[in-house]
Amino acid sequence: MAAARLLLRLAGRLESVSFTQSVCGLLGAGQGPGPWHTHCSLERGQLVLSRNPFPGASERLPIQRPLFCPFAALDQQPEVYKTEPLTNRGVDLGVAVILQSSDQTVLLTRRTCTLRISPNLWVPPGGHMEPDEEILECGFRELSEECGLQLPKNQFSCVLLGLWESAYPPRLSWGLPKYHHLILYVLVISEESQEQLQARIQVNPNEVNAFMWLGPDVVAAVAATEDGTKTPGLFSQDLPLSVCRGGQREDQRWNQVCPPALAATSGQMR
Repeated sequence: MAAARLLLRLAGRLESVSFTQSVCGLLGAGQGPGPWHTHCSLERGQLVLSRNPFPGASERLPIQRPLFCPFAALDQQPEVYKTEPLTNRGVDLGVAVILQSSDQTVLLTRRTCTLRISPNLWVPPGGHMEPDEEILECGFRELSEECGLQLPKNQFSCVLLGLWESAYPPRLSWGLPKYHHLILYVLVISEESQEQLQARIQVNPNEVNAFMWLGPDVVAAVAATEDGTKTPGLFSQDLPLSVCRGGQREDQRWNQVCPPALAATSGQMR
């Protein structure tokens, strides 16, 4: 059996996380979405988390989950899974790249409607972390596979933003979850402008059917939908046009562009 990708240091011991367990819950999360903070280390594709500092921990990051997280609900209803086949694959790791241009716009992509997980949803580029992959290695591979973008060496900087516990289907009312990921969000700040980056984008039609660039005001407004802050004066007409796979542009509705990930980006843009 493959080695566990995610380990928690609980009461001084390393323990793996089963598919049905809430990572936030095991780390002592209370009610609500958080954020809470966790100490972590990542080596050769294996992530170790703990509420307390430990030897080898290199980061202290916020960790969050949605209010409707199905694994939080299952913690309160363990009998639900008694009649369902259990999986022993544990919790998978993923990386999402918040790519920021030198003129402070952020790239979002729209997943195609044929994908098994979160079809037709606006998200940052990113995906599943392969065994032995490092965070940036995974993030840049996904950026290249989805958008055809490769960033020149020494022309960007990176900041780890935090962790997001993700499930699909995302709500228990939609059915029992079939996928369980812990997503590491990384802000990549490019020295190139939006125009320079966009000129090299060639989306993969099997994964992406449109993309757009959001300015700081829109990112802050999207983040406000997550933390409850009121942001008056922003309407659907304030959203930028997206660029579809064929190059044509289209309007977006406000409720199509509310990825929780951007809540972590607000206040980090530089």
